[in-house]
Amino acid sequence: MTATLPARPLTIMLVCGEPSGDQLGAQLMAGLRTLGGDGLRIIGVGGAAMQAQGLQSLFPLDDTAVMGLREVVPRIPAILRRVHQASDYALAERPDAVVCIDSPDFTHRIARRIKRLAPSIRTVNYVAPQVWASRQYRARKMAHYFDLVLALLPFEAEFFEKHGLHAKFVGHPVIERSRLMTGGDALRARLGIAKESPLLAVLPGSRTSEVRFLLSVFKEAVTRIAHEIPDLVCVLPAVAHVAARIREDAKTWPVPVTVLEGDTDKFAAFDAADVALAASGTVTTELALARTPMVVGYKVGWLTAALMRPFISVTYATLVNVLLGREAVPEFIQERCKPQALAAAVVTLLRDEAARERQVYDLQDATAALGLGGEAPSLRAAQVLLDFARGN
Repeated sequence: MTATLPARPLTIMLVCGEPSGDQLGAQLMAGLRTLGGDGLRIIGVGGAAMQAQGLQSLFPLDDTAVMGLREVVPRIPAILRRVHQASDYALAERPDAVVCIDSPDFTHRIARRIKRLAPSIRTVNYVAPQVWASRQYRARKMAHYFDLVLALLPFEAEFFEKHGLHAKFVGHPVIERSRLMTGGDALRARLGIAKESPLLAVLPGSRTSEVRFLLSVFKEAVTRIAHEIPDLVCVLPAVAHVAARIREDAKTWPVPVTVLEGDTDKFAAFDAADVALAASGTVTTELALARTPMVVGYKVGWLTAALMRPFISVTYATLVNVLLGREAVPEFIQERCKPQALAAAVVTLLRDEAARERQVYDLQDATAALGLGGEAPSLRAAQVLLDFARGN
């Protein structure tokens, strides 16, 4: 009698390249586990958050969490090795779907190589690059190596479909973190920060390159703010791989400052802060969920900026502003990202209660547009992904 082989479990491979993608990947994993149960196998590449959900990552994210020409070029050999390692793993494992999460310079290379060598393996992009904002021709190119986009923004699905790439709007999973934006009073008490003390959360980015460009600018801005707000206190939430550098720099700041690590303290800091000074990125949406008024700054290397500028077709960089179609959140990008401009905008928010309240109302409108109050986006994304992987 011939033995019956056990059924192969549905296998999903997730690949991210930096901490913000790791957070989204962890939420997607939780949704997949909820809907897929024990008959689901999840493999791939992730950081601490995805590993906490049970992922055994092929490699750490240190080689891939970089941005900008100056930072990327020296890492190209290491990045390409990781691209081959991840894609070779997919070719060997033959998962039912490979999900590339954010970090297009890294993850899209993996998808392209998989599609070239094994076209039958289904590929999915979760957190697609904002091609509607810059170099729109990339959307048509993506249709050659992705089978599906899980779109985070309400207008993205129609955009990708127009360019020949199947897409489903699932909502932005960052909104699920709204319930985590608590603990501010306890954090102030633990750090000895009085309730009446003006507290500024400073967030110079999660990538090494972001910290290199922004930390000194933000530090000088804080110095200027402190002249106007003498009792200012700062907290600097930091991800693990840049925390040591930030801690060392914080020793010379002109105001009391505490560097925090871990999501619990980060979200508590958002809840505690009166205002935030932040790098553009996912963190601005988290601050919006915490209803924390903010000022946004961002810089890349001059060569990277010069090469990118001709292709940018949107007015704003901050997602809240993109969604609302106006500058509800003051943003200072590249040449405008100067300490004096950042400081003046922060001081206005710290001193003007009406300005803070106006921005809070705008933050509420923007997060509602992302799906806050509806079904959890990670569950919607997980259901669409499971249906797709099963061929439904």
